[in-house]
Amino acid sequence: MKVTRFAAAPGYSAPPDHRGMTCLRLQGHEAGATDQLWLGVSHLLPGGGTDLVPSPIEKLYVVLAGAVEVSTPEGAEILGIWDSVRFAPGEARQLRNPGNEPATILLAMPLVPPMR
Repeated sequence: MKVTRFAAAPGYSAPPDHRGMTCLRLQGHEAGATDQLWLGVSHLLPGGGTDLVPSPIEKLYVVLAGAVEVSTPEGAEILGIWDSVRFAPGEARQLRNPGNEPATILLAMPLVPPMR
């Protein structure tokens, strides 16, 4: 068993296409070894988010606080607390905090892209 206390969760630097976000690792990478996936929490400032870019890795998000607009080239949705979204490998996705209060999301994703 590997427990990570939120107060001790290590921060990590998000890619350059992320802005206005603070990212913490709950499990995996800096927070300790995992076999298949890692978990993180990101706090998005108002207007903060990501660019519309694809990722080779599947991503799952759950909104824990606030509201987050999630977009693909096909459209956008506003997610509220406890709403979730899955982005498939290779799917372009964008996250944005459209509100005036910080938003918090939980992220789960595999350690490596799937073999095809």
